[in-house]
Amino acid sequence: MSSSVKSNEFRPWGVNMVESNGDYREEAFLEQVVGGPLYSNQSSMPRLPVPSIADTLKRFLPTALPLARTKEEEAKLKEACQNFPDQAQELQQRLVERRDGEFRDSSWLQLWWNQTGYLQVRDPVVVNVSYFFSFVDDPTIRTSSSMPNVQRAATMLFATAEFRKQVVTGKLPPEVIGKKTKTPICATAYKYMFNACRVPRLEQDSYRIYDPSLYTHCIVARKGHFFSMEMVHPETGNPLPVAQLEEQLGECISIADSLSSSRKKLGLLTSQNRDDWALGREELVLAGGIAMRDALERLESGAILLNLDDESPVSRQECGELFWTGGLKSGENRWFDKSIQIMITNNGKAGLIAEHSMMDGMPVINFANYITTVTYSQVKRKSLHQPETYKSIPYPVVQDIFAETLASLNPDMVTKLEARSWASFSKLITDHVLHVQSFQGYGSSFMKKAGFPPDAFAQTAMQLATYRLFGEQVGTYEATQVRTFLHGRTEVTRGVSTESEAFVKRMGFRPLCDESDPAACSEKIDLLRKATNAHAKYTSLAAKAQGVDRHLMGLSLMVKEGERKPDLYSDEVYARSKHWRSSTSNLSHPRFNLWGYGEVVPDGVGLAYAVLPNSCVFNITALKITGYSDKLAELLEEAFLEMRGLIESQSSLETISKL
Repeated sequence: MSSSVKSNEFRPWGVNMVESNGDYREEAFLEQVVGGPLYSNQSSMPRLPVPSIADTLKRFLPTALPLARTKEEEAKLKEACQNFPDQAQELQQRLVERRDGEFRDSSWLQLWWNQTGYLQVRDPVVVNVSYFFSFVDDPTIRTSSSMPNVQRAATMLFATAEFRKQVVTGKLPPEVIGKKTKTPICATAYKYMFNACRVPRLEQDSYRIYDPSLYTHCIVARKGHFFSMEMVHPETGNPLPVAQLEEQLGECISIADSLSSSRKKLGLLTSQNRDDWALGREELVLAGGIAMRDALERLESGAILLNLDDESPVSRQECGELFWTGGLKSGENRWFDKSIQIMITNNGKAGLIAEHSMMDGMPVINFANYITTVTYSQVKRKSLHQPETYKSIPYPVVQDIFAETLASLNPDMVTKLEARSWASFSKLITDHVLHVQSFQGYGSSFMKKAGFPPDAFAQTAMQLATYRLFGEQVGTYEATQVRTFLHGRTEVTRGVSTESEAFVKRMGFRPLCDESDPAACSEKIDLLRKATNAHAKYTSLAAKAQGVDRHLMGLSLMVKEGERKPDLYSDEVYARSKHWRSSTSNLSHPRFNLWGYGEVVPDGVGLAYAVLPNSCVFNITALKITGYSDKLAELLEEAFLEMRGLIESQSSLETISKL
């Protein structure tokens, strides 16, 4: 354990570690222990509502009807919806009782979602669960300097320590949304940001969070070797001076680069199927005893994991491939269970990968926004001019975490574990492909000027592109946060609607570069406007927890053993509507070059995007065998150009008509 922070700003938990099974209620006591502005709105936050069955059906049907392939399928879907109120009435009552009873001080959904959506999923977290960010460069670091990676890493550790102190002392200002009326949003996820790690278990994983007043170290990875180093002063909890951080980081690199390439490495074990990793971890602990348990605790309890990758990517594509999975070279330089990992390359590129189980993207974006705002020149000035605030410590020690225990293990056992994890990881990586489409034609400025909401416009373009890719509309998921409710996470904004169906069918499978027919142009623009308005309206409803997917999931989970489920749950079109062949999410940030995640179904695509003022960037992932990623990149460009052509054609035609 690190030296405990003596500052009274850090309030000890009373326990070294809390192990979560996915129930936010179990760790809620820590919010009272920590206190501060961050958690000041928790007790007054509204609870996640249970929509009425009538409202859910009214919103569901227009998102599913376009996916019916025959009149017979359409008729069956409508009949299932007509029967649903009677068949689900008792289920609705049970769900309301769950909301008002056992989960009256929480969210009726959170435990189900955290467990069935994450901790019980046995797929590897890399590709399937985790998401990555790729950041813009620090303008104050010259790539010609001797060690730009150390400078960038020290900057980000310094900024991380500052942000972490605000979080763990509760002094971080609470998040709010809304331009005029400020609505607070739930802060519970921040407890799982630092000193946190997912732990593999058979059937269902757990999540460990460690008292940040006791565990002040961070973890550094280099060439698959893991080191512990100090990042904050034990008296204040403030970051160490940047020079002392650089010194320790340089030592980590020197040690790692001097180690034999034949030394065993454990990082790839975290990339396995969760049951396989659970068994492997148990095997390691049984063989390594207390020393192995202590080493794993040291790693898992670290404030954050910083990966110093021995690579020098340049393009968005190269950075995306590296930061998403580590790739075949640097995958061993990850511990995929850690809540947050920051990646730094030899040439000073930076990114982040986050484990998704207990914390959604927006708190991580808040953190990433902070650490990308801070520059190397700023932390150097702070360190030099505020020595009383940023004190150094005497003789900091860098610890090679697994050195002792690896030397005592049976090498054949470790070799077998390594080989098994490498086989599964290399297949996972080679089976997947990532494609970056950086569209420079226009962005949100043009969309707004034309009177369209940028996200809805982009979503409609994606509907057109995926319609042409798959030959039909497909289930489309857009994540929408519902953190305005206590312990809220996300709802689905469904991208398919009768309005988007009308638009894509009118546009057709083949792009038209120039629409010169005034009547056709006007019709298409009208359909585009209706489609974007419908999407924006659904997004607004989803943000108020008035979507359909979480409610329908909750009702289905209320069915008791031996009871018959409502007919809707066995309907083909219903199943098709939530088979997310297009999984989309928007994160538009000026200091993010790229971000992304994997597809959620084998015959689908992961489509992370950013709508910037003058450009749109798409990160498309898919199984390589499908060939979807490259094709979709081209189809997206076609769709955006065609839609711009429509708008410009209408403008030109209107000008001509006035002459």
